[in-house]
Amino acid sequence: MTYLRDDGMRAAFIHGAGDVRIETVPDPVLKEPTDALVRVVRSCICGSDLHPYHTMPASSEGVSIGHEFVGVVEETGSEVSTVRSGDLVIAPFAWSDGTCEFCREGLQTSCLHGGFWNEDGVGGCQAEAVRVPLADGTLVKAPVKEDSELLPGLLTLSDVYGTGYHAAKRANVGPGDTVVVIGDGAVGLLAVLSARLLGAERIVLMGRHKARTDLGREFGATDVVAERGDEGIEEVRRLTGGHGAARVLEAVGHMPAYEQAVGVVRPGGVISRVGVPQYAEAPVGFSSLFGPNITLTGGPAPVRAYIEELMPGVLEGAVQPGRVFDRTVDLEQVPDGYRAMDRREALKVLIRP
Repeated sequence: MTYLRDDGMRAAFIHGAGDVRIETVPDPVLKEPTDALVRVVRSCICGSDLHPYHTMPASSEGVSIGHEFVGVVEETGSEVSTVRSGDLVIAPFAWSDGTCEFCREGLQTSCLHGGFWNEDGVGGCQAEAVRVPLADGTLVKAPVKEDSELLPGLLTLSDVYGTGYHAAKRANVGPGDTVVVIGDGAVGLLAVLSARLLGAERIVLMGRHKARTDLGREFGATDVVAERGDEGIEEVRRLTGGHGAARVLEAVGHMPAYEQAVGVVRPGGVISRVGVPQYAEAPVGFSSLFGPNITLTGGPAPVRAYIEELMPGVLEGAVQPGRVFDRTVDLEQVPDGYRAMDRREALKVLIRP
């Protein structure tokens, strides 16, 4: 394999809050006949990676990190048939067999035989190479080479574009709808883009970082509300005739964002959450959701279900989700990338191993 070094490969590990290191570890090897070994061409840092970056207890051994990548297949197990050496592939943030009842329903994050990177002996994706279990069900071949200018956009299909799209789909966004998107991170901005693609007429983006909300306007936001809390809720209700919006996409994961969602949704509406919740409980009682007949939906996006649907728009240039990347680092600079995202100096960091 072309990434091989005499002493192993380089990969990112997190050892505790604020402590990301680049270490040399053994090269991945095939363990099952359904595995593939993929050389990472592009990976990135996700907003959800900042959760352990803020809260993880100190660890002497550390754990691998990263769950988004595109790469080139270098080797496959004897039972892999859908990809072969030399293919450029997109890897969703969850691996899945593609055949179980949940995969057949388009819910690959609940695959009976699948899992997530950085778990069950499978390494992270902020690395030079990755062992991909269940390669036939997981990997999607892209018809480009590893020097393509489209790689950043294709990389978003690994997580953030599919996650934003999942938020809009679960909320049943359609032509003529009014949608509120809470959060101006990469997922929130791509939820705006997704709502526009699905025909939403009015899209209110709740965010306070001007460079990000400006991009949100280019993606399709018709209004921006920078205020938070009660003030923000009041402004959204003013913009929506006093009743709120029928479709609310929450892309943050913190309790204040959830409370904003409850505050701006109209009776009979839908709150779709895709921000990883950083709270154990949330209001779902009579006064918050039950009384006004509000639907609460969302969850970890089965992005594998959306890759083939969304990829043509990226390949044709009709959409440019890769614009969420506003900083590029090499693998050795990944700790700097975490610091930049933590300080809001970068929206989303692209990694070139």
